[in-house]
Amino acid sequence: MAETRESRSRRFARRVRKFVLTTRHTLLPSDRFVLIVLLAGVTVCGLLPAVDATWFPVTMLVVPVIVGGLILRMPSLLLLYASTAGVLIAQQQVDGDRVGPGAALVVAVVALLVVFGARKRTRLGLQGTRGETMLFDLSDRLRAHGRVPVLPPQWHTDVLVRAAGGQAFSGDFVVATRGRRGGRTLEIALVDVSGKGLDAGTRALLLSGAFGGLIGSLPPRGFLPAANDYLLRQGWDEGFATAVHVAVDLETGEYELLSAGHPPGAHWVASSGTWELREAEGPLLGVLSDSAFEGVRGELGPGDALLLFTDGMVEVPGQDIALGIDRLLGEAEKLVGEDFEHGAHRIVDSATGNAGDDRAVVLIWRRQNPVPPREAEPEGP
Repeated sequence: MAETRESRSRRFARRVRKFVLTTRHTLLPSDRFVLIVLLAGVTVCGLLPAVDATWFPVTMLVVPVIVGGLILRMPSLLLLYASTAGVLIAQQQVDGDRVGPGAALVVAVVALLVVFGARKRTRLGLQGTRGETMLFDLSDRLRAHGRVPVLPPQWHTDVLVRAAGGQAFSGDFVVATRGRRGGRTLEIALVDVSGKGLDAGTRALLLSGAFGGLIGSLPPRGFLPAANDYLLRQGWDEGFATAVHVAVDLETGEYELLSAGHPPGAHWVASSGTWELREAEGPLLGVLSDSAFEGVRGELGPGDALLLFTDGMVEVPGQDIALGIDRLLGEAEKLVGEDFEHGAHRIVDSATGNAGDDRAVVLIWRRQNPVPPREAEPEGP
């Protein structure tokens, strides 16, 4: 039921965003309409102080100044500010007592700050809130690469990516595919870009789009080498990343796990009731050319699970990472009796790793008694 409510909430949010975008682009097809409205607003703000200066001070002019900075292009914005200056000068001539140097200074400082922000967006080719909406839309589209496709009734996943400090962008991301026409192989890659939070967010956005195009387009063993080559071509100073990639045969349960400098995966073996580490060998992505990645193989039987995680879940400054892994597996073992439902969320919530680092968990499990299929999506912070 909770999953259904979350899915409905996400769909409702997408519909609201689409409605707002459509309405805005319909009502505001160009700067001309907005500029005319704001010029009228400047005129009204200039006349109202003569009616009642207590309720309508001259500093009301900062309202169209700020709105214009968020919506208008630079030429229209400068015209608006010139009109605002003209209104201030006219008020000074009519009633100098009403327009003191303090009020004029407030309007001027706000205008300069808004122009500074507008210039930065103009250099990036963005326009006000429309540019910010474009960035969030881009983030949502790239994040869609991490949505695990619908699986057969026996198979289930839970994915959670949580940015450091509750920020909107994370240096960890997930890409997944099931191949064409619902193929029998599920591929999931969990990537940890160097840095954290917003510092790594821009690189993670770019890489998630690139890696989302690579996964499923190449044989499973070709994904990490291709991702490594892509990173090397970028020539970033801090361009390395770690990654773990797993390909699961949804008919037999056989899987192959490959790693690029990433923490090991963990396999819950239902028959023995233990977690077993699956540690593959491979260098960091974006460091060495012609890198070789050696995978490990296993088989997920009914009741088994596979756990993937980033170092933010297990690394604690001054402690051995093995201790963090032991604690993580201890928390994961508590999920066994509850069939791993919402397991990634509970593992992240209970983690004692570095709270200042991004965290991500991918949990894949095979139920003994199949239930209807569902779609699992990575959650934001």
